[in-house]
Amino acid sequence: MRASGPDSLLVIVPAFNEEGAITSVVRSIHEHCPGVPVLVIDDCSRDDTIARARAAGAEILPLPHHLGLGGCVQAGYKLAFELGFQYVIRVDGDGQHDARDIRPIFDKLRDSGCEMVIGSRYLNGHNRHTGRIRGLGIRFFRLVLRPILGRPVLDPTSGFVGVNRQALGVFSKSFPLEYPEIEALVVLQRRRFRFIEVPCSVRPRLAGRSSITAMKSLYYIFHVLLGVFVNVLKFDGRLHRRAGQSESGG
Repeated sequence: MRASGPDSLLVIVPAFNEEGAITSVVRSIHEHCPGVPVLVIDDCSRDDTIARARAAGAEILPLPHHLGLGGCVQAGYKLAFELGFQYVIRVDGDGQHDARDIRPIFDKLRDSGCEMVIGSRYLNGHNRHTGRIRGLGIRFFRLVLRPILGRPVLDPTSGFVGVNRQALGVFSKSFPLEYPEIEALVVLQRRRFRFIEVPCSVRPRLAGRSSITAMKSLYYIFHVLLGVFVNVLKFDGRLHRRAGQSESGG
């Protein structure tokens, strides 16, 4: 699996115990994006995820330790960067993302020049599979992120995300490890990178059940809020240090 050409695209699928869905996910990606390599990053699954993904035609990156979603995604980004891919689109392994939406995300990513394109379930009104607590969290983070990003983002927790090589280079070195989507937006904004949202569909997961309970959702809100402000303070601190150095040098 090697990148080829200026429009080389890799689809990565982070997965943990997704044996019930992964075959359908990989086959659907191949059906709607023929010729595009699919990399399943297995986060130490205890079931048959690896064998089923491989049988469906995916390349496999098995992690030696359970890293969680952020570490899993970063491992995929790092490998994609080292292999020379220009674009990477992340698709969740539970089957909630429709592979037919990959091509519009890729086209917008390539044609717009933006560093990130987010597949948003709120641009077409297909948000009926969002739970009440998650929906409240999304609305909360819209309010928090608006002044930080300088513009609205409708679906800040979306895992259906495409990045170009500039963003890939950043994320291959440093990526939020736990619940990464919102903090990743802040990291990009602090580097003056751009993002855009495009409509996508979200379906019920194909098998199993989400590990995010009501209590975990509340923990998620507080944890991510802390991470966002740490990122903001770190960036502003670097700006002040640079300004001080410039004044002393002048």
